Amino acid sequence: MVWEKDPLVQKVCELYDQISSLESLKPSKDVNMLFTQLVLTCMPPSPIDVTKLCKRIQEIRFKLIRLCGEAEGLLESHFSTILGSYENPLHHLNIFPYYSNYLKLSLLEFDILKKHCSDYVPIKVAFVGSGPLPLTSIVLASFHLTTTSFHNYDIDPSANSKALQLVSSDPDLSERMFFHTTDIMDVTYALKDYDVVFLAALVGMDKDAKVRVIDHLAKYMAPGAVLMLRSAHGARAFLYPVVDPCDLTGFEVLSVFHPTDEVINSVVIARKVPTTKHTVENPTLPNKCSDIDMF
Repeated sequence: MVWEKDPLVQKVCELYDQISSLESLKPSKDVNMLFTQLVLTCMPPSPIDVTKLCKRIQEIRFKLIRLCGEAEGLLESHFSTILGSYENPLHHLNIFPYYSNYLKLSLLEFDILKKHCSDYVPIKVAFVGSGPLPLTSIVLASFHLTTTSFHNYDIDPSANSKALQLVSSDPDLSERMFFHTTDIMDVTYALKDYDVVFLAALVGMDKDAKVRVIDHLAKYMAPGAVLMLRSAHGARAFLYPVVDPCDLTGFEVLSVFHPTDEVINSVVIARKVPTTKHTVENPTLPNKCSDIDMF
């Protein structure tokens, strides 16, 4: 099939033209309307394979992902500022328009984590790319991993400042949530302390950058530790970068899940393999591209 002539692809290109011509991506009536149309266009299950698009459409896709990332950051910053004005910000999280999506995504990720790590509860979790509104960490800490400490990493000091404001008034989360302003590529042996590392979808906006981050985590995470990644499938790959399980060198991919509802991101879970002389010289790891538990 010639994907370039597909009505969905043509619609996405039309929306890209309109979005890229906006003066600002800060929340507004026009911005909200266009991105809502884009999400609704890409949400239904689609057989489209973005790797087979022509070069022109590929370039549009990469630019669109960056625009989505910028708009998402501005939206989160906007609502984090509003929430921070409340005496108890965590009591008002439902004002964020996509809060229910985060509840579903966090529950999905917790269920997948529990399926593969049923014998223990993580003591320390890292979330890379937490942003000004770290809803995944907040939801997991509040409802699912209620004794776990969460270390949130973001390169933007203003994002961490806003995020800290949200939890500082909560007697429980203020003791279990920590914020680190640093590039994750500069974090080395501290990564060995975490039982689970979450990698946000927009950390590594293109394939090369994403692989560099994954390789860095593979080098420094503890053997047996779990990596949770967010990816995209079908037309949703116009919104977020795709993580190919074959790119997870140093990890055993345990499962990949592609939602078909309003939860946009796919979820990939992998386990860091021991880096011993035996495994290097005599690799016996599962074929990460064929023996993956899809559920």
